[in-house]
Amino acid sequence: MVEMRVAGIALDAASRSPIVLLRDPSGRRQVPIWIDQSQAQNIMAGLQRERPPRPLSHDLMVSLLEAGGLRLERVIIHAIEDNTFRAVLRLQRGEDPAAEVDARPSDAIALALRTGSAIWMLEEVVADASIPVDAEADAEDQEDFRRFLDRTSPAELVRHLQRGEGAAPPQPPEGVEDAAGGSEPASGEPPADSAEERDSAGP
Repeated sequence: MVEMRVAGIALDAASRSPIVLLRDPSGRRQVPIWIDQSQAQNIMAGLQRERPPRPLSHDLMVSLLEAGGLRLERVIIHAIEDNTFRAVLRLQRGEDPAAEVDARPSDAIALALRTGSAIWMLEEVVADASIPVDAEADAEDQEDFRRFLDRTSPAELVRHLQRGEGAAPPQPPEGVEDAAGGSEPASGEPPADSAEERDSAGP
């Protein structure tokens, strides 16, 4: 397995859909995961270590883990199925055997950032889904996403998401095409644009 770190959030150049970028220790490979706007905001809040006036969903999840005496040992992104990344949370309570809980990678990443837990990815998943790193382009994309959030009110964000429900699937940004070997789902259809079907390996 490869321990990954969150390099930041980028925007799909065509659709303005956010992508979370995970980078390997060498800094030469990164894995893009297509997510939605709310998932991106949750991850950004974790990256910036913001403390909201009232707990958000992932802050509440962390509090529930602590109240139950559970520790998030690590996040493991272990497969790509139907063009969608799969992950588990590895939870530990004292000396008890660790338990693994199925989770969306975006939720798992948001929790890992809040708890300081490691994010691991199987080498075969990194090999299949990674792209070469372009640090300059990444920095521009992340700044573009921050500007997008700064300009967008909550009401406008809701309208943006509602319009996107019937829109064509997002196209990859320059340099991100073929992120998962260039293959589409077996049916030939793009992944659905619902929250459940995000965390995809490509647009």
